[in-house]
Amino acid sequence: MGIRVAVTRGVSSNIGECELTHLDREPIDVDLARTQHARYEQVLADLGCRIERLAEETDFPDSVFVEDIAVVLDEVAIITRPGALSRRGERSSIETTLQSHRPIQRIEPPGILDGGDVLVVGRDVYVGLSTRTNVDSVRQLREFVSGYGYRVTGVDFRDCLHLKSSATTVSDDTLLVNPDWVDPSVFSGQVCVVVDPVEPRAANVVRVGDTVLFGSDFPRTGERLLAEGFDVQPVEATELAKAEGALTCCSLIFESLQV
Repeated sequence: MGIRVAVTRGVSSNIGECELTHLDREPIDVDLARTQHARYEQVLADLGCRIERLAEETDFPDSVFVEDIAVVLDEVAIITRPGALSRRGERSSIETTLQSHRPIQRIEPPGILDGGDVLVVGRDVYVGLSTRTNVDSVRQLREFVSGYGYRVTGVDFRDCLHLKSSATTVSDDTLLVNPDWVDPSVFSGQVCVVVDPVEPRAANVVRVGDTVLFGSDFPRTGERLLAEGFDVQPVEATELAKAEGALTCCSLIFESLQV
């Protein structure tokens, strides 16, 4: 049986210099961000994840958001080519970590891809087309994974940074979706639970086994998930949210055959 691994990275002391697209810049309390991130890691550990924590990279303000740097499937890991130039230096340490777990492929120019735009639902891989991800990366990703039986589909969305700002998985056949940001009909065959309208940023959740982690500042959506029968756990990530990050952004979670 595989071991569930969560790759994380320490919060950069320069996170206040992060890239922003849809948010206005406001001060980030680095100490609080680190405290919240440590609690996030502890929750993952309590749920059975082996934490592989990479050291802080001061030169890369956004580097705590490791999800954007790779897409990890059961068969292969794809190192992305982030749309923001400031983030491309984050790749080498992530690749070094992942190469002991998976064969590696890499997105090459002219492709750009952020992992936050890649939503994997069973054998369907939905790729959000955004300022950080382009059509050429969809083509490359399809070449990498179609031989393993995956279907890769480009998806349009709006008004948020990444596709996974608008939709994430809560079970094998259910998504949590903000329908104002993405059309739920693109996710063929999936049940879609809709976020509470007063919590538009609540759609980004992390599924670990049968537990769904949701942002603690989105209690109404948490109640909706609970009412649907999901085991939910709130996690505080308010400071990281100021850097336009969310819960999935802070980890790469996958099954490893290593002991």
